[in-house]
Amino acid sequence: MTVARTICLGFLAVIAIGTILLMMPFSTSSGTWNNFIVALFTSTSAVCVTGLSVVDPGTYFSFWGQLFMTLLVQVGGLGYMTTTTFLILLIGRKFDMRQKIAIQQALDRPGMSGSSQVIRSIIATTLIFEITGVFLLLPTFVPEYGWQNGLWLAIFHSINAWNNAGFSLFKDNLIGYQSSFLVVFTITALIIFGGIGYQVILEMYLWLRDRILRKTSCQIFSLDFKVATSTTIILLILGTIAFFCIEVRNPATFGSLNLYDQILVAWFQSVTPRTAGFNTIDISKMTTAGLFITIALMFIGASPGGTGGGMKTTTLRVLTSCTKAILQGKEEVLLYERKIAISLILKAVGVLVGSVTTLILATTLISLTDPTLDFIQILFEVVSAFATVGLSTGITGTVSIAAKLILIITMYVGRVGVLLLMSAILGDPRPTRIHYPEENLLVG
Repeated sequence: MTVARTICLGFLAVIAIGTILLMMPFSTSSGTWNNFIVALFTSTSAVCVTGLSVVDPGTYFSFWGQLFMTLLVQVGGLGYMTTTTFLILLIGRKFDMRQKIAIQQALDRPGMSGSSQVIRSIIATTLIFEITGVFLLLPTFVPEYGWQNGLWLAIFHSINAWNNAGFSLFKDNLIGYQSSFLVVFTITALIIFGGIGYQVILEMYLWLRDRILRKTSCQIFSLDFKVATSTTIILLILGTIAFFCIEVRNPATFGSLNLYDQILVAWFQSVTPRTAGFNTIDISKMTTAGLFITIALMFIGASPGGTGGGMKTTTLRVLTSCTKAILQGKEEVLLYERKIAISLILKAVGVLVGSVTTLILATTLISLTDPTLDFIQILFEVVSAFATVGLSTGITGTVSIAAKLILIITMYVGRVGVLLLMSAILGDPRPTRIHYPEENLLVG
C-alpha cells in the first residue's frame, strides 16, 4: 500500500460514502430513493470539486442532500490526506513517518518538517476565506430570500467558490447576478485565491506582514510564487480581453448588455474556467471561438497546491520555457534566473502527455456512445470533467449512461492526477544503476 494508492483509494472511499448518502430518501426533495447513477455522478463531481451535474441541485436535492454535497466539496477541496490528517490532529494522535511522507507528496512540499502546522494553517486559511465570502454574499441573498435561505445560499456558494466547484442552487447558475458587482467580485476572488495555492497565499501574507511591521529583511518570494502569480495574472487579463472581443457581437451572450455588464461578464468568464463551473452567461450560446478559448483555459487550470484542477500554470510555464530555450539555442531551461531541474521538465512533459491521452480517449469513447452530439460539445464536456471545472454546454443530463460513467472516470482521473494514478497502479519506481549510451534522434 504505497502513498499514491492510499490517496487514490481514499478518494474512492469518500465517493462511495457520498453516493450512499445521496441515495437516501432524505437527500432528495421528493423523499424517494435516489437513482444510483445520479448519486454516483453527483458524489464524484462533488469530491472531485468539478461541479458538473445531471440534475438541478437546487430543486432535486433536499437540504440534507445539499448539505452532503457541500461536505463532499469541502473534503474534496482540502484533499483526502489533508482531511484525514486534520481528523488525526483533532483526536490528539501524533504523526508517524508514513503520514509525514504522505502529506509531503499530497501537498508537493520539499520537506517533511512542520506537517501538523501546515495542516492547521491550511484549515485556518480555508475557514477565513470561506467565512469572509459568506459575509460578503449575505447583503445580496438575505434581502431577496430571507435570513434562513439567504444564509444557506451564501454558505453553499462560498464553499463551492473557494473549492473551485461550480454547483449552484439557482436554476440559471449565476446568470441572474451577472450585473451584481458584489457577487461577481466575491465569487471570482474566492475562485482565484482558492486555486492559486496555499503556499502562494502564505508567502503573500508574510510579505504584507513584513511590510506593515517595516522589517528590514522582507519576505523573499519563491519561484513557485513568481510563476503562479504572474501566469495567473497574464491568463486572467488575456482571457478577459479575448472573451470581450469575441463575444461582444453575440447578442445571446454579451451583445445585449451595456459596457459595464460586458466587462463584468468578460472578467467572470475569464476567471471561472480556472477551474470553477459558475457561469453568468449561457455557455451553450457562446460562439465556437469562445468555446475554444474556454477549453484552452480549462485545460491549463489553476496552480499546484490549490483547490483547482487542470494541467496547472506551473506546468505551462515550464513547457513554454523549454520551447523558448530551444528557440534561443540554449541547453538550460531558465525561469526568473533560476535553472529548472531535468526531473521537473520530465514531470511537466509527463503531465501534458498523460492529460492529452486521457482527453483523446474519453472524447473518442463518448463520440462512440453518443454519436448525435456535436464534437465541440463532447470535447468541452470532457475537458471540463478532466480539469474539474464544471462548465457545460447543457448536455450533461442528456448523455447516455455509458457517457456518464466515462465522465465519472474522467473527473476522478483529473482530481487525483494522471501521474499519481499511474504511480498507484504501477507502484513506486525502483532505482537502477544501469546507464545506457546516448544517441541523437531526429525530432521536429
